[in-house]
Amino acid sequence: MTEPPVSKPALPPKRPYLLRALHQWMTDNSQTPHLVVDAAYPGVAVPEGHVQDNRITLNLSYSATSNLVMGNDEISFDARFGGAARRVFIPMPAVLGIYARESGEGLVFPLDEYTATDPAPTEPEPDPVAPPPRRPSLKVVK
Repeated sequence: MTEPPVSKPALPPKRPYLLRALHQWMTDNSQTPHLVVDAAYPGVAVPEGHVQDNRITLNLSYSATSNLVMGNDEISFDARFGGAARRVFIPMPAVLGIYARESGEGLVFPLDEYTATDPAPTEPEPDPVAPPPRRPSLKVVK
């Protein structure tokens, strides 16, 4: 008699762990970590005047932020934008990538890592005759 396969518990997303590791690596090597965020994701609180194409790039260095908290579910910090103090809140699924300003080294996170628990509305099923849409990509501009 064979036993049914035991299902393994789902592992937590890697994004917060990789994000913290890369942030520390960049900071330890005198690089400036920049975070690329999907500003249209539900729950994101960023200065709307700095959003372009539903994305915003934020300086995540300790000198540009205060009260920086990089948790497993969100990132939050205080920063100044145009001289005005603002509280920034970013749900982890909205983080698209992190890179060092000086070298361009970093990581783009997969879009599908949070799909099982993503509270964002789902898109309609694509037309079976139409070609599948291309995945968006990040491009580091120096």
